[in-house]
Amino acid sequence: MPVRKPIPERWLMTDERMGDALWPALRRLPPGSGVVFRHYATPAAARRGLLRRVRRLAHARRLVLVVAGISAIRADGVHGGARTCGIRTWPAHCRTEALAGLRASADALFVSPVYATRSHDGAAGLGPARTMRIARGLGMTVIALGGMDAARWRRIRRFGFHGWAAIDAWIR
Repeated sequence: MPVRKPIPERWLMTDERMGDALWPALRRLPPGSGVVFRHYATPAAARRGLLRRVRRLAHARRLVLVVAGISAIRADGVHGGARTCGIRTWPAHCRTEALAGLRASADALFVSPVYATRSHDGAAGLGPARTMRIARGLGMTVIALGGMDAARWRRIRRFGFHGWAAIDAWIR
């Protein structure tokens, strides 16, 4: 049974386009950072095997691991999906999705896209102020996602974000 851990400030969002860059990205994360394991398009058996490898490395590096779309896997929590005894994070691209996260008792909202990002090719970023308005008044921990890196994080944290998440910032 996972022990409830604090909500990290820095996060890596995984997906298939990372390829083998996943492993150095996991090693770049400072201890105490978080990983949201997604890999939605990977076939189920391969996804479970990849998750086992990620879980071993995350544990060894003292990273918080939350998993999207896989049940019955030991992790520190889930991203969306059913409630566990660990952390529950939730994706929100609009106010309706943020309210769904509140109703689901999520511990943190990943609100995006703050800036334009390859993950949502062609979509404009909302900007930090509009992104925070999605979660305004909900009393939830808000993580900035979409085109984020450490420099942008330093500029926008004053808007009230708890932390930031990225893919590309960790694979450069």
